Amino acid sequence: MAMKPLAFTSASLLALMLGGIAHAQTHAAPQAVPQQDEANDIVVTGVRASIVGALNVRKQSTQIVDSIVAEDVGKLPDNNVVEALQRVTGIQVTDRAGGEAAKVTIRGLTDPLTTLNGRNIFTAAGQSFALQDISANLVRQIDVYKTRSADQIETGLAGQIDVATRRPFDFKGFAISGLARGIYNEQADSYNPNVALLVSDRWETGIGDIGILINGSYSRTKYRDMTTTAGAFVPFATETPPTGSGLSSLERIFSGWQPGTETGLPTAPGSTLNYNGVDVPYYLSRDAVFSSDLYGKRERPSFNVALQWAPNSSSVYTAEVFYAGFRGTTFNSLQFSFVDWWGNPGPVELYDGTNIVKSRTVDDVYGFNSGDFATNRTDSFVYALNGKWDLGDRGKITGDIAYQTSKNRTSFIALRTDRVADRITADFNAGGGIPSYHFNDDSLLTDPSQWNLAQFYDSGVKDKGDALTLTLDAEYSWDDGFLRKIKGGFRYDDRKARNSVRSQEAGALGQPLTTLGEDAYFTNSGFYEGRADVPTSWLLPSGYWLHDNADTVRTLYRAVNPNLLLSDEMSYINVFDINEITTSAYVQADGELSIFGRPLKLQGGARFVTVDTDFTFTDRYSSPLVSTRASSSTQRLLPSFTARYEITDNLRVRFNYGETLRRPGFGDLNPNYTLTGDLTNVGYGTGSRGNPALKPTHSKNMDLALEWYFERNSAIYATLFRREIDGLVVPITSLTTVPNSGLNTNSFLVTRPENASNGVLKGLELGLTYFPKYLPGPLDGLGVVGSFTLLDSSQNIPIVDLNGNVVAQTKSAFFGVSDFSYNVTLAYDNGPIGARLSYIWRKEFLANNEARLFANPIGIWRKPEKSLDLQLSWNVNDRIGVTFDAVNLTRSKMQTYYKFEDVGGPDQFNLGTTLLARTFALGVRFKFD
Repeated sequence: MAMKPLAFTSASLLALMLGGIAHAQTHAAPQAVPQQDEANDIVVTGVRASIVGALNVRKQSTQIVDSIVAEDVGKLPDNNVVEALQRVTGIQVTDRAGGEAAKVTIRGLTDPLTTLNGRNIFTAAGQSFALQDISANLVRQIDVYKTRSADQIETGLAGQIDVATRRPFDFKGFAISGLARGIYNEQADSYNPNVALLVSDRWETGIGDIGILINGSYSRTKYRDMTTTAGAFVPFATETPPTGSGLSSLERIFSGWQPGTETGLPTAPGSTLNYNGVDVPYYLSRDAVFSSDLYGKRERPSFNVALQWAPNSSSVYTAEVFYAGFRGTTFNSLQFSFVDWWGNPGPVELYDGTNIVKSRTVDDVYGFNSGDFATNRTDSFVYALNGKWDLGDRGKITGDIAYQTSKNRTSFIALRTDRVADRITADFNAGGGIPSYHFNDDSLLTDPSQWNLAQFYDSGVKDKGDALTLTLDAEYSWDDGFLRKIKGGFRYDDRKARNSVRSQEAGALGQPLTTLGEDAYFTNSGFYEGRADVPTSWLLPSGYWLHDNADTVRTLYRAVNPNLLLSDEMSYINVFDINEITTSAYVQADGELSIFGRPLKLQGGARFVTVDTDFTFTDRYSSPLVSTRASSSTQRLLPSFTARYEITDNLRVRFNYGETLRRPGFGDLNPNYTLTGDLTNVGYGTGSRGNPALKPTHSKNMDLALEWYFERNSAIYATLFRREIDGLVVPITSLTTVPNSGLNTNSFLVTRPENASNGVLKGLELGLTYFPKYLPGPLDGLGVVGSFTLLDSSQNIPIVDLNGNVVAQTKSAFFGVSDFSYNVTLAYDNGPIGARLSYIWRKEFLANNEARLFANPIGIWRKPEKSLDLQLSWNVNDRIGVTFDAVNLTRSKMQTYYKFEDVGGPDQFNLGTTLLARTFALGVRFKFD
């Protein structure tokens, strides 16, 4: 690949003189500083210290930054970084299944740049790091940057989340600390360990100060997720279809209508479809009902080692290694039944004023159980060397070299059993959005003689990524005059990513389940804890047995597919190889003016970035395999400007303008097909593919903040913000022919990503931290921390025909954006006792789109989400403490429903409901220094 020269246009003197100190690529995050009275130093400890420390980070920073400081992570009932972040203003978290929160958004945007000690980090072939894999035990501070300066890495429309680990020079000398927690997961009835140990020391030697730190953590979680779902909508004839239609009573209608439209089919009584040239009235009913009982286990070993050397007072060298591991297994016990057969139809009940079926009885229904077992292993390492040099009193140079490597390997194996049941009766919403259903004899669900061995699925994925990154920053400062600092820097990043897959399957074996023997059976019990009127137990092939006896099953299924490979015969197809080189440089300046006797601090700069990407893709469906190569290059000049005016000592206003990018995910660039056959007899299957022509999404960002620090440990702040985003990636679907697919059709509705949308995200953040100063004795130390976020998002969505041609445009909210969210924490810190009671709530939001195969609205929405958490701590003495944590005290649920614009809703269009676990933890901490 030819390297393109990095060129800069000349910058005006004004542009160089607009600045303030900001977070550099390799510089440490802003430090929490003790809050001081004008006359005396104030020493604040415990829960209040961490909250006030975070407030001080915001107060001292040029950018808009919200933080979690020092003990703040450990003092909350949090096991990982994502859980800790959910109490930060403007942060929303989703995907709370599995006993933890797993995904974080900043002001509704899902792509925050993830950095570790200022260095960009990633997981395997992805563009970001799985923050839930970072143990809260390793963290010193987390900073959430909602605005950007020129010296920060340019990616991430949402902002930047920087995780800072501990280093030996953070301590005065020898220090050892640790914790041991036992966590009880009520839903899984499991006890899980969470342990950590930190040892650090530093010495004065003849060659300067030397320090070494070792910090390790291990956690294990066994969890259980239980979900019951009313399936997608499809049309059926009424009880008396018109003559000439050829339809039977309540027969499912497979043709004569367009699946997957944005709003779905009309729901008014008497609505018709043209079928065989006849206008046929129809009902909308569900195609299936099903329940998922998932048993999971994950382990997270992690550590960081840091060595620091200060040969003199003007230089510091830091060498460090960071490791985050993940080991996960899941066994999903799936019980699935169609409710779409029209032989000997039973009664149906409609919702009033609609053609939507609320409940029905169906005879001779086909169903299957599936034992699905998946494994997931990740190992991520970061090796780094950093040097900082003071050049006299005013100059500084920082250099950093980092190498990171990350590997992820997954496997999936599933075995279905099937049968035809005599009868099923289903109420698709029996109350609260939860369906009810039963067979004429539920006991047959646990009878192995009733089930036959059906389809077999076997696949695996290997992802690998690595990067070599070099950065160099230099600055020079002045104490007075307008120009206070000039800063510049350079960053070079050589990133590689590879994705490889294997996949094989076989059709129904046609032998009874008893062929496998009793050792292969698994029967669950107590499903849904009595919170739904559904079957509570069923039998299927054990996922654990299936994993341990995979070659036995593969050999058995060679009777159906002789080409099935055994473990020692398998190989992976290399789907894509990507090499991406990013070169960037910036210049930035700080200035200060006096207006009405008060300081106006300015910061301005520009960052120029060029990205050269080489791709190699392999077509999995060609024979022989065919690889193609492609290249792309983009350049951007990204300006930034910040002004901070101190109206009084305690009242300040900030304004920021900046521009950021969102780069396409490497998987989104992959043009290879992933296909699924025609499972619902509509005449075509479904599929997806990437788009190597994708360009980075570009955002212009504006923020205006007002902050009032009205007492020593208290503040109120408000921020108005706006994001104008061009080139948003949206899915475009078209009917495509894929020859030699090997499936039951060669026609597929294929969805691909396109830069086909623009949008605006705007909103308001309000935050409060208040610790009253004059409460009487027992109430001294009582305070409240809260935040409120109001969001409004809109983007154009192209509407396409079956050939992928854009025929219209509509508007939609951004995915993952709740219009309204808040959190409030009541904190107490008095003597040895500390406590927090935290409540988090977010409004409903658009989560994703349904496959374009059905008659319901295309959008899948999440109902409002909430969590009530409690933490208690008791400091036995200065060195030992005891903690008790409780998460999700109200046993909240995660629920979905269909909706697009004004069509749909949680009552008549309910979808799935997942029970979320409640956990309790008891722990001991110690610290000696």
